[in-house]
Amino acid sequence: MSILDHHKKIETHATLLLVLSFLVVTIGGLVQIVPLFYLENTIEEVEGMRPYSPLELAGREIYVREGCYVCHSQMVRPMRDEVERYGHYSLAAESMYDHPFQWGSKRTGPDLARIGGRYSDAWHVAHLINPRDVVPESVMPPYAYLMDRPITGEYIQDLMSTYAMVGVPYTDEMIAAAPEDFTVQVDPFGDTGGLLERYHSAQVRNFDGQEELTEMDALIAYMQMIGTLVDFSTFQADESR
Repeated sequence: MSILDHHKKIETHATLLLVLSFLVVTIGGLVQIVPLFYLENTIEEVEGMRPYSPLELAGREIYVREGCYVCHSQMVRPMRDEVERYGHYSLAAESMYDHPFQWGSKRTGPDLARIGGRYSDAWHVAHLINPRDVVPESVMPPYAYLMDRPITGEYIQDLMSTYAMVGVPYTDEMIAAAPEDFTVQVDPFGDTGGLLERYHSAQVRNFDGQEELTEMDALIAYMQMIGTLVDFSTFQADESR
């Protein structure tokens, strides 16, 4: 009996085909998963990474709520055209505190993994109010209403506590200081010493230009931070991993 005859027997026997398919998938899954249990860390630690500040975290929640990830990915693939356009390819460590991560698989708009510092706050405000004012061909909807939505950080401690439960290293001190850190990040004349000690390189300024703290402030604070924590001019991947 030839190999083709054996193969025909499997294809025409539904139960046998199901059992053998299950075995193949099980073995393949174990080969991929079991080695991970023996690794101390599956993500290479990279200098510079830190948890989001309270305001940045609130901005990220707004980003997810508004569905920005539907049209914008946050993952630069390690291909020449991607790296030349967006910058250094994305590292797993850059998403280690993201729940859920924003890698995405579709780009109606450009990738945002390196958006931080690329444009001014005023550009972001204008772009979010009416995208076509700065990008005439844009199909992005306007988000002007974010300018009119005050944000107080009333639930920021609860949000940070939830993130801490899934492994983000927010300490009790960080959570206790969250309401103050939330508001002081938009006050360049405030006492920002504690904020900067807890969240190095946090950007402190009035992001949307209004006196009142709004959702626009939070969203821009988050976007201006994306991709800025790792100094890629000094980064070298650990080739031993």
